Amino acid sequence: MKIKIDKFVLSIAAVISIAYFFPGWGTPGSKMPIDTISAIGISLIFFFYGLKLSPTKLKAGIKNWKLHLLIQTSTFFIFPLLILIFRPFIQNEEQEIIWLAFFFLAALPSTVSSSVVMVSIAKGNIPAAIFNASISGIIGVVLTPLWMGLFVQNAQADFNFIDIYVKLIVQIILPVLLGILLQRFWGEFAQKHNKHLTLFDKSIILLIIYKSFASSFEENIFSSVSLLDLLLLFCAVSLLFCIMFFSTGFLAKGMAFNTEDQITAQFCGTKKSLVHGTVFSKIIFGNLASIGIILLPLMLFHALQLLIISIVASKMSTNYNTVSIP
Repeated sequence: MKIKIDKFVLSIAAVISIAYFFPGWGTPGSKMPIDTISAIGISLIFFFYGLKLSPTKLKAGIKNWKLHLLIQTSTFFIFPLLILIFRPFIQNEEQEIIWLAFFFLAALPSTVSSSVVMVSIAKGNIPAAIFNASISGIIGVVLTPLWMGLFVQNAQADFNFIDIYVKLIVQIILPVLLGILLQRFWGEFAQKHNKHLTLFDKSIILLIIYKSFASSFEENIFSSVSLLDLLLLFCAVSLLFCIMFFSTGFLAKGMAFNTEDQITAQFCGTKKSLVHGTVFSKIIFGNLASIGIILLPLMLFHALQLLIISIVASKMSTNYNTVSIP
């Protein structure tokens, strides 16, 4: 089977390279209004998200509560608790930042579009995938800051729950609600131009990633990160994904799910959203110099989950088609 490298992953690598060679564009003294552009872009991302939410499809998937419970428990509780186990082993400030980066990854909601696409390819429960992927982002607005608030206050003096939730409501919740209210007028337009809107989403995310890494490179935060460290990070991210993928599958089998629901549980309960991650990092961590390192495990996880899940989905689709042939 031919493995394709996701273009968005390549774009992320390119943007990080640009941030390394030209960090000045993303510094506070730059004339480029990156913060303003990204703030407006974030609101538009979630406005379009509201336009594309289908109430009919969400209602169709809402009844399978056991599946929903497993996916959301895996996403918001099993993931963070797995990382919490390693908290007592932290010995210095560098380890604290790396651990915080992994905990931030673990506390994030699941992806939306890629989860649904992969479940569709693997012949899983598509309505349930749509419901869980959609509701995960909304739950994450509440739970992710709560999880991070337990530990970020030690690393960032100006962490303020009220301020963070106000920003989340203004930049995410209100645009989503506005999109849902206007769906009857512009919903069809949003679906028709979904590819262009997705391109816009990714462009804003790349801008936020550039800003984050430019700040870190400007402060020489990565000077202590070697190639060996990156390799170890990738191994840790790979191990985390495999543990969650097989654990979710084991729990799905234990709950006597059919094949379609098991696929949906594994695909939706083990993925993390780069979109929400970059947005939340900007709101939760502000201008923290080490924000590039905070995002590093998430981006490695994003690339890995796309690669592994796409291979698994393709294999499941092939097996399904082979069995279906009379």
